Amino acid sequence: MTTGGSDWNPETYARFRGLRLRPARDLLAQVADLPAGDVVDLGCGDGAVAADLRARFCADVGDARRLIGVDASQTMAEQARASGLYDQLDVADIAVWRPMAPPALIFSNAALHWLPDHAGLLPELARCLVPGGTLAVQMPRQFMAPSHRFLRDIAAAMFPDRFDVSGYEPPVQPAQAYWEMLAPLGQVQAWETDYVQRLDPTPGAHPVRRFTESTAMRPVLDRMTAAGAEAFVQRYDAALQAAYPPLADGSVLFPFRRVFLVLTV
Repeated sequence: MTTGGSDWNPETYARFRGLRLRPARDLLAQVADLPAGDVVDLGCGDGAVAADLRARFCADVGDARRLIGVDASQTMAEQARASGLYDQLDVADIAVWRPMAPPALIFSNAALHWLPDHAGLLPELARCLVPGGTLAVQMPRQFMAPSHRFLRDIAAAMFPDRFDVSGYEPPVQPAQAYWEMLAPLGQVQAWETDYVQRLDPTPGAHPVRRFTESTAMRPVLDRMTAAGAEAFVQRYDAALQAAYPPLADGSVLFPFRRVFLVLTV
């Protein structure tokens, strides 16, 4: 999905497809069988999860269940459409998109953390489902880790006129908060997982910077000039070197926390 500024780069985002896909599959494994209705991949990006969703929920029901992808990025949507796995692909702001007919599943992998007001958004999405339907969401909760905290702190130190982080609050809450938020609506599972990711060496850049530059780093760089961005990246790389020191082969271990919730209404 697009968050303002430049559009997403599918090639850069796909560089870590395997690491990004594992949490989606962990979420999918906790979704029970569905009632009749479509499956919505909300914030589908380049369609990374489409094959798994279609194999799990659409393969044995023919035309009775459609797989619908929704994403705000035209570039990502074109990539998803090229897969041929979606029955429908909508380019839309996922903050305001709502289904034309109640779906059986709204599945959102690593997208809703870009949006505010989860206390309003998530219950509203749940109310769009058919009876017995499921809302399944996975979001990163990495915002206080060095990889993401350095982005804010270094940007504010270098460009205080453009970045004010004094009142910063993470956009994603702990799993318990989502359980409490959604429990009145149905049966809830909520949990968090720390993935210890090994990132391969990347000549000319710290491996963690390569991971964040296609996601969390994008809106930061969008507010800088080319020269400012170059100086910022140098300081960010140096800070990452201390926080995530390389192993003997040049790779690094990069713990990454994600929060999951599954609500059946």
